[in-house]
Amino acid sequence: MSKITLQDVEYVAGLAQLELDQAAKERLVHEMDEILAYMDKLNALDTSWVEPMMHALDLTNVFRGDEVGDSLPREAALANAPLHDGEYFLVPKILETEEP
Repeated sequence: MSKITLQDVEYVAGLAQLELDQAAKERLVHEMDEILAYMDKLNALDTSWVEPMMHALDLTNVFRGDEVGDSLPREAALANAPLHDGEYFLVPKILETEEP
């Protein structure tokens, strides 16, 4: 017995703002039903011994310590800037301000 109906597919397509022809709807009824059947197989597995995890792999972040160092010289900082005046980065004006 199929768990997915044509109305279910039409409802989901409406939520996704998709227009599907009749052949696509019928194909999706079958495909979505297969997905749910596979999920039933996964739900039948005993996972009580598996601890909850965020990732399948054991991931750890590697952070470096914050250390005070010398500042980058102005010339080096401006070297790859598309626009500069030798002292500051030049960027397009994006905010309008009202003058008093």
